[in-house]
Amino acid sequence: MSKFTFVSHLSLLTITAMLTGAAAEAAPQTAFNGNKGLFNGAVESQQLAQVTSVSQLSDVQPTDWAFQALQSLVERYGCIAGYPDGTFRGNNFMTRYEFAAGLNACLDQIISIVGPTSDLDPSDLATIRRLQEEFASELATLRGRVDRLEARTSQLEANQFSTTTKLEGEAIFALGNVFDSTLDNNETAFQQRVRLDFVSSFTGEDRLLTRLQVGNSVPFATTGNNQGLNFGPSAEGVLASQVFGDSGNSVNLESLAYSFPLGNSVDVIVGATGLRFADFTPTLNPYFDDKDGGNGALSAFAQHNPIYRLGGGAGIGLNLRFGDEFQITTGYLASEANSSSPGDGLFNGDIAALAQLTYTPSPQFGLAVTYNYGYFGEGNFGFNNGGGSGFNNTNFGFTGTTFTNSVGAVNPITSHSIGAQLSWSLSPGFNVNAWGSYSDIYLRTNELDGEIWNWALGLAFPDLVLPGNLGGLIIGAQPYLGGLEDTNSFFENDVPLHLEGFYKVQLSENISITPGLVWLLNPNQDRDNDSVFIGTLRGTFSF
Repeated sequence: MSKFTFVSHLSLLTITAMLTGAAAEAAPQTAFNGNKGLFNGAVESQQLAQVTSVSQLSDVQPTDWAFQALQSLVERYGCIAGYPDGTFRGNNFMTRYEFAAGLNACLDQIISIVGPTSDLDPSDLATIRRLQEEFASELATLRGRVDRLEARTSQLEANQFSTTTKLEGEAIFALGNVFDSTLDNNETAFQQRVRLDFVSSFTGEDRLLTRLQVGNSVPFATTGNNQGLNFGPSAEGVLASQVFGDSGNSVNLESLAYSFPLGNSVDVIVGATGLRFADFTPTLNPYFDDKDGGNGALSAFAQHNPIYRLGGGAGIGLNLRFGDEFQITTGYLASEANSSSPGDGLFNGDIAALAQLTYTPSPQFGLAVTYNYGYFGEGNFGFNNGGGSGFNNTNFGFTGTTFTNSVGAVNPITSHSIGAQLSWSLSPGFNVNAWGSYSDIYLRTNELDGEIWNWALGLAFPDLVLPGNLGGLIIGAQPYLGGLEDTNSFFENDVPLHLEGFYKVQLSENISITPGLVWLLNPNQDRDNDSVFIGTLRGTFSF
């Protein structure tokens, strides 16, 4: 090898080492995520991967000024690495430490290639030694950092909870009160709810979620009975933290589910308890839907379309992806799957099935259409505390043609529901989401048909005033009974309106405070009922 040839390659090594080190600072890619459900797999590794041909780097083109340098170093010297997604990211910045590490790797490779018996010019060897000496301090510092990192890693491994499981948690402190002249002696309530998630992975791609929950978050009472008839409690004032949030401060197993991929385009989830359709179905409400957690909308209704709350318990869900734009979701859930009593079990009792087609042509836009079938063998039709007037959260017991809601009355209900969801980020600081759904219900014992409607429009303002903050406005109609055969004389048909506003202040990475107000007009779908105001201040601690 001539001196000219070697020095030319050495120059290429220096240029490429700079480019190689820069990739270590690349920012993660972003994509539309309308669902924070149980299909959140392991975090993508950003470790560099060795490549053997420059064609393996998708973002390197023959027209790039450093293409020949990269080609020589990849295919001749083998001291270039790319990211797992097949990119090189050569335009990113680098530190002197990264430059030193990359340069040293390439120099070592050169020395191993030429070997000790090479007739390399002494001046070339001197150049190599000079470069190594120039960055000796950086290399020594880098080695010290690696040694300290290895020591800390060993200490963590020796004291870690599990090699396959990590602990995640959320604690909510909530102050709230209901302002309604028809409810006497309203008092300010201070409630709490804690979730502990044990997230395990055995292959790096699967996920076992074991969620423990404890709390005393009792849903607020919002209005009395409509016209003196007992149609069941209204769920219009239920906050997200109050959905199954009252365990009497006893620890409960709230959810147990296992998800795993089948190939590159199919995800499967199997839930033993506490599984809901929103856990694995894109709800297309990226800023308000926190799965009834403490970082989204205040009310349960504003989290996502109530159609996803029809059904829950044990079951299975599938996500099938067709390219980057289309996804089909199907699921089957049974609320009494653990019981072997007649009329219960996995295929009797209260069951529900869902199918959804989701279209996301870009990270900013998503559209979905949904169908939900439900059979409620004991008449326990309802939206699982996800909103709605008292007409929609009762077992609809009948004696003759009169609502009684008596414990002994059993009136199986069949429901067919269709819905549509939309999310559109018009700018980085403004997102519009909307939904609507219709349910056709059939009361089998009395052979009566009914219909239930709901809709909502939400405006989200991410990073409002300061990064990490979130402003939100929601207007809609919670699930209300639009009609029921032979019963029009027993209830008012006024549309109950829901208005909500909140502002989440992100104090730190783990702490946020969210003040807000919920205004309910025509509660329990009766304009004669006074409007209800729910004021709340929510503090959320995530870890």
